[in-house]
Amino acid sequence: MGYQPMTMARGLHAAMLRAPEKVAVRHNEVQRTYRELVRRIDLAANAAINDLKLVKGDNAAIVSRNCIEYVEIVCGLPEAGVAMATINQRLTPAEITAICDDAAAKVVFCDSGVAASIRACAFKTVKRVIEIGPEYEAWLKTGAAPAARPIVDGWDVWTIPYTSGTTGKPKGVLVSHRSRILTFMSMALEYGCYGPDDRFLGTTPMNHGAGICFPMATLYGGGYMEFMDKFDAEVLLRRLKSGAFSGVFMVPTQFHQLFSLDQKIIDECRGASIKTIISNAAPLPQAMKHKIVTYFGEGKLHETYGSTEGGIVTNLRPPDQLRKQQCVGTPFLNTMVKVVDDDGKECPPDVPGELFSLSPHLFNGYWNRPKETAETFKDGWVSVGDVAKKDAEGFIYIVDRKKDMVISGGVNIYPREIEEVLFQHPAIAEAAVVGVPDEKWGERLKAFVVLRPGQSLNADGLVAFCEGKLAGYKTPKEMAVVTTLPRNANGKVLKTELRKAG
Repeated sequence: MGYQPMTMARGLHAAMLRAPEKVAVRHNEVQRTYRELVRRIDLAANAAINDLKLVKGDNAAIVSRNCIEYVEIVCGLPEAGVAMATINQRLTPAEITAICDDAAAKVVFCDSGVAASIRACAFKTVKRVIEIGPEYEAWLKTGAAPAARPIVDGWDVWTIPYTSGTTGKPKGVLVSHRSRILTFMSMALEYGCYGPDDRFLGTTPMNHGAGICFPMATLYGGGYMEFMDKFDAEVLLRRLKSGAFSGVFMVPTQFHQLFSLDQKIIDECRGASIKTIISNAAPLPQAMKHKIVTYFGEGKLHETYGSTEGGIVTNLRPPDQLRKQQCVGTPFLNTMVKVVDDDGKECPPDVPGELFSLSPHLFNGYWNRPKETAETFKDGWVSVGDVAKKDAEGFIYIVDRKKDMVISGGVNIYPREIEEVLFQHPAIAEAAVVGVPDEKWGERLKAFVVLRPGQSLNADGLVAFCEGKLAGYKTPKEMAVVTTLPRNANGKVLKTELRKAG
């Protein structure tokens, strides 16, 4: 039989055969050739079977900063049929525990920064915690003996990034090998920076869908991938100047920090040879687009819109960046997009409706959540609840975002999850959290609270109460005490009114 399923590890193995001794990936002073990287991915796959006794259908988790081992783990274990839940290391131990329990993770890989707190967690299903470093290296050696690997198909799950919903409970998004590999192939054509001669700089955490996909596509194409473990605007700008990179992926907040540097540094770093700049995760302000194009040059900037569930949905290409205002472009390669009204009929130009996409890049569904999966798919098309409009030329504009989601610093934050914590405060009778405009972060969180009779509370007290219950970036630093929350006739809080008041 000639059919061979696509998997991440097999794609990297094919890239390795083209140039085994070529440096594939670099992080700080550590680098791996394609031969070394693929060998260690194979060891991880074998060790998952030989030592951990994992079988196809089991899940594992990783909680770590960016490192080369991250790539080895998220490509190695899925080759043994084990999907990887990619968890933000900035979450609290309670939040990490809840996600691992939901995913039924059997093992957690973590870095030294969170190892102690991870080991202290009372997991329901986790049997082993492996710290990246000497412990991981010792574990990897157990994969030296060949293992009887299961047949892994392209439709099988590669990673399970978690995204919160309006209920406040995180949902595992089942991302297949096939969906992301086909995305990589489309990216190579769309962005022009993913061939074997290209060099890509990753700047964002790999636990995020875009944070891992944009740099990983470089490895799949046989290029050179380098990434930062934490964002530093000056380091990034100087590296772009000296590193001869073909492509870079950044979120709007990073651009803001870059252009907030001392003007002397900005001037010193002019003339970077970068040919493709990709922005994603939050709307890019039009004024910032002008700064980027003016500084780096025309013909380089792409603004991409998508979701973990839908993959890349649209892209605004360089020729249209300044022509189409506050626009997210046209449908991505291999993608169909429609804007429909409440009756499912396509909206005429410039009339807002719900945005749906259909492509081979879609997710498989939510982990153990058939109801939410059914609500997201409509006749094969996927919607994450975004409201958009299409102009006469077919360009897409996002009018409103998924439910009441806030995007701060390129990170999706779901107010319902925060409100559930605020409701636990003895002084709070009612609470609503919204995003208000912020020059640096795009949006920042603000809590509106109605206090119980005779109670008092300030922002510092609110922050102190949230410590240990919510990650720092989910904790509102700004608070307003109100007598009532604005509501419609059905009793729903009118967050649009709160945003206006914010």
